[in-house]
Amino acid sequence: MGLLEQISGPRDLDALTSAQLRQLAAEIREFLVQAVSRTGGHLGPNLGVVELTLAMHRVFESPRDTFVFDTGHQSYVHKLLTGRQDFSTLRQKGGLAGYPSRAESEHDVVENSHASTSLSWADGIARANAVRGLKDRHVVAVIGDGALTGGMAWEAINNISAAEDRRLVVVVNDNGRSYSPTIGGMAHHLDTLRTTDGYEQFLDWGKRTLRRSGPPGRFAYEWLHGLKKGIKDVVAPQGMFEDLGLKYIGPVDGHDEQAVERALRQAKAFGGPVIVHVITEKGRGYTPAEQDVADRFHTIGVIHPETGLPIAPSRFGWTKVFADELVQIGRRRPDVVAITGAMLEPVGLLPFSREFPERTIDVGIAEQHAVTSAAGMAFAGLHPVVALYATFLNRAFDQVLMDVALHRAGVTFVLDRAGITGPDGPSHHGMWDLAMLRLVPGLRLAAPRDEATLREALRTAVDVDDAPTVVRYPKGSLGPDLPAVDRLDDVDVVARTGPETGDAPRVLLVGVGAMVGTALEAARVLGEHGVRATVVAPTWVLPMPSALVKLAGEADLVVTVEDGLAEGGVGALLGERLTAEGHPARMLTLGLPTTFVDHASREEIVAAYRLGPADVAADALAALATRGSES
Repeated sequence: MGLLEQISGPRDLDALTSAQLRQLAAEIREFLVQAVSRTGGHLGPNLGVVELTLAMHRVFESPRDTFVFDTGHQSYVHKLLTGRQDFSTLRQKGGLAGYPSRAESEHDVVENSHASTSLSWADGIARANAVRGLKDRHVVAVIGDGALTGGMAWEAINNISAAEDRRLVVVVNDNGRSYSPTIGGMAHHLDTLRTTDGYEQFLDWGKRTLRRSGPPGRFAYEWLHGLKKGIKDVVAPQGMFEDLGLKYIGPVDGHDEQAVERALRQAKAFGGPVIVHVITEKGRGYTPAEQDVADRFHTIGVIHPETGLPIAPSRFGWTKVFADELVQIGRRRPDVVAITGAMLEPVGLLPFSREFPERTIDVGIAEQHAVTSAAGMAFAGLHPVVALYATFLNRAFDQVLMDVALHRAGVTFVLDRAGITGPDGPSHHGMWDLAMLRLVPGLRLAAPRDEATLREALRTAVDVDDAPTVVRYPKGSLGPDLPAVDRLDDVDVVARTGPETGDAPRVLLVGVGAMVGTALEAARVLGEHGVRATVVAPTWVLPMPSALVKLAGEADLVVTVEDGLAEGGVGALLGERLTAEGHPARMLTLGLPTTFVDHASREEIVAAYRLGPADVAADALAALATRGSES
């Protein structure tokens, strides 16, 4: 039996020797490679924090001491050490979540996997401990150098630094990366601390030489050691953390468990807020990850564990279409610039950055800054394209509203992973954007259904210079092209099914973006039941097309299908317009409920919330039957 199998909780680590801890670290890495290669997940970040997590659990006593992981990408090792070693269904329905989960363990606290929040959580918990007089409890926040590019982290540090009596340890897990290499002034400063060893060499010399020189030498060494802040001014850059009034320990080799443990014990004994700067290597111990220049296997699908190669390479998808079309636009439009937040490759901006490096801006994990900076660029004559995951635009709603829309700035937002995203769970579903953005005056939003409409929508969006535009699309592979059979103003009709004459009821099926295929299949089922159905796919859904309102007013039943919120979404807006214009059409607005949707596959989520074609058709038939009985 290996050591890992003998660990059922953190206190099982206490009696292990240094050699056993090294063996356990190797076993954990082997377990992660084998397990995550079968399910997919965040591999690189977890391979990098094995020794750090071991040291944390040996020094502190979770759950009495609270651990807060920023984003939670690196929480798999923590799960293993707290009794959760069944990774067979990781990120699958009913299995372990890909992030910390309170439902799984008392050792988990923060479930939100949006970055740069951990220090605010930690500050709040530490404040509460102080107010309640719980002086024997510590809070440990683990934040990456990438997450430190987020402004919220620095708001928290500003407050933490003023709290001398709070037992709060901030571990900066510095691997030089978020998804990709960390950018900005923070990255340059940490690079300098990482690579400047003059200060440590100076102290080592003092320890070796002066402390061997009798009482005068030892006195001189202690005096110099006490002036280490001044020494750092001479032989290393001044630490920004100490300038803020925070005790700083490091840099520490994050793969030397004993060194990390010593640093954490020093921090624990200090009694106030402490920064522990730990240098780690993302993907540590797994050659394919270490050699992956793009993101060190930040997140993977199912792979061959020996080679790191994908077992089922992804097909041509939405992101690749956007990437290709933006490059073509960039060649025609020298004013178009691309902006993202630490996600250059995941959102498809890598090809644009290679051809137009001077027109590509990665602001780090700073969505609010990205949006307002884009407004400034628009004012100064550029047309910015801000590419983000849909869920991350939530963080910059105020900037979209007050900086972009209020100033009628020509900024295009491209929202990848819109709608149901699946295994990453509640914080990553891009299900809020339609309901949220319909509140923004003047904003125009497109939900393309296939490759052709995505390319067309993007070209149209960047031609708008007096209002914000949004193009949203889902995660994954593209389906088949769905050409229009007719066009009524700006609304595409993609199918008409059922009897062409007679008294058959008329159903208008409105598919929004990725749900057009569902509407088409539901229409086919309705046709088999003698129902006339028209399927429309309005690419631009905000503002509401007048042609769509007209078509809906002529139908006996209007069914809208979207992968965003049903409440407050496109269907709800259409219903409001119909009511305002006095149309009597019956409405079925189908979409996701206003709740947090757990992790599962897209297909499982669609089935759970009755958004598949058979359910849509069944609900439409039931609504028609109810209407018939009422008449």
